[in-house]
Amino acid sequence: MTTEYIPRLFARDEDIRALGKGLLACALPREAWTHEAHLGACLWLLTERPDIDIDAEIAGLIRRFNESVGGVNDDHNGYHDSITRAYVVGVRLFLRETAETGLAARVNALLLSDVGHRDWPLRFYSRELLFSVPARRGFVEPDLAPLPG
Repeated sequence: MTTEYIPRLFARDEDIRALGKGLLACALPREAWTHEAHLGACLWLLTERPDIDIDAEIAGLIRRFNESVGGVNDDHNGYHDSITRAYVVGVRLFLRETAETGLAARVNALLLSDVGHRDWPLRFYSRELLFSVPARRGFVEPDLAPLPG
């Protein structure tokens, strides 16, 4: 199921912190908000920003960022709730299992792990369900297998 893809890895902890802070401040260029940035920011939020309730706030944070760079959050573009929440589950699972301690080392290990693959949510969701409007607009339970953890 996994497609061939080599992620762009991070050289420094501060590069990841800058992504996370840029997300919060809506100060990132749109092109910087890559798959790797999404996962790096998620791991940073979970490990270095305990003041942010990621489960309650992640949707608003990403929607606000998307709008700040001219994006639209609608039935076909922008924030996708089920994909985001699946990756939050995956990042938490990864954090419970990794021995890495540095921020860049953890994010890079995440990106190289199964959870870091772009198609990881498709292990749990059919393509039809995952890319449906209801799955984009709100969290829907997977139809192939339960999310881990």
